[in-house]
Amino acid sequence: MKSGDLVSCEYGGKTHKGIFITSRDGMAVIKLSSGYNIGVHPASCTFIEPSVPTPPRTREVNKTAGLPDLSIISTGGTIASRIDYRTGSVSSQFDASDILTAIPELAQIANYRTLPLAAILSENMTPAIWQELARAIYTEIKNGAKGIMVTHGTDTMAYSAAAISFMLDTPVPIIFVGSQRSADRPSSDNAMNAVCAAAAATSDLGEVAVVMHATTNDDTCAVHRGTRVRKMHTSRRDAFQSVGLPAIGSVAYPSRTVTLTPDAVRRGTHKPALHDTLEPHCALLQFYPGMSPDILRAYDGYRGLVLSGTGLGHVSTLLIPAIEKLVESGTVAVMTSQCMHGRVCDRVYDTGRDLLNAGVIEGGDMLPEVALVKLMWVLGNEKDTTRAAAMMQTDLKGELNRRSAHGL
Repeated sequence: MKSGDLVSCEYGGKTHKGIFITSRDGMAVIKLSSGYNIGVHPASCTFIEPSVPTPPRTREVNKTAGLPDLSIISTGGTIASRIDYRTGSVSSQFDASDILTAIPELAQIANYRTLPLAAILSENMTPAIWQELARAIYTEIKNGAKGIMVTHGTDTMAYSAAAISFMLDTPVPIIFVGSQRSADRPSSDNAMNAVCAAAAATSDLGEVAVVMHATTNDDTCAVHRGTRVRKMHTSRRDAFQSVGLPAIGSVAYPSRTVTLTPDAVRRGTHKPALHDTLEPHCALLQFYPGMSPDILRAYDGYRGLVLSGTGLGHVSTLLIPAIEKLVESGTVAVMTSQCMHGRVCDRVYDTGRDLLNAGVIEGGDMLPEVALVKLMWVLGNEKDTTRAAAMMQTDLKGELNRRSAHGL
């Protein structure tokens, strides 16, 4: 059997017809007419007829006068994917005709130029791809794009949004958007997220943001600042939330009305500028009770290390000499907190004061993952460790709040 072949199989005492997709873990994966997949023993399947190749689809994409020009840069994910019920596979489509075919409402909002930068699972994202993405976005802005949409897998989208925030000064919206549920599921969020992202990309926003479902209903998407957002749930459609400050805007659906808060940076505030140098030899380490100081030896020679400590920013006393040794060897060490809200303050308890004496830098209320990306950018652009430390404690792209908002 080949992928796409029509077969019948025995399952649950009944005979079912379906499309053979693949073999996995000794089982045959079959796509039923209902759209659901089942796993059955290959011996229970009987070949019926072979797959028939699907002819390529072509369609002219015409520009509509009066609509703004947006660029869609794809890095992977399922936001523009299309289900092929013949083979049961979901594939991402990157050219304009495919995207407009999958989500026709987009054509009412803007004209689009599409650029397939990568086709990867987001856990395979790397700093090198962040740099490619920053350069591609910068080129699109210089070529006249009025806004940028970046389609991205959700698992590491917050990292990428933070990276682009630091590497680019932008006069136009740069909107990261993804999908929690693939296009073949009735509860898919891909179409609404894409439409809301396009609306945000044509709005008065002038910074990097993530646009995803604000609730589990199809009524509103939230606009999250790229340096203050985190994926908070593995599968819910409203998985993304702003941390440390409210969302900087919202997009009502289906009206596509964009509302921005006073804190949101406005379009045209900054001139386009690219600062795409990163220091890849940085790491993020989460402390846990009983952690051995030996673990820190793995980071010998690293330029930067972000520690995700407990509470106000603590690790065990046993780790402090090893941290001090790293700092003395030239590693910039930044302390953040595992707590979702509040800020680091290492001046309250003895452990914190010992960490400060060891040369650890307080990371304020930065999210640990944002602190990592920022440290990579700072060390890529500033070789002097004293000035780098000062930059880490300076708000550059909305990643640091001087004061914590009440209740956040």
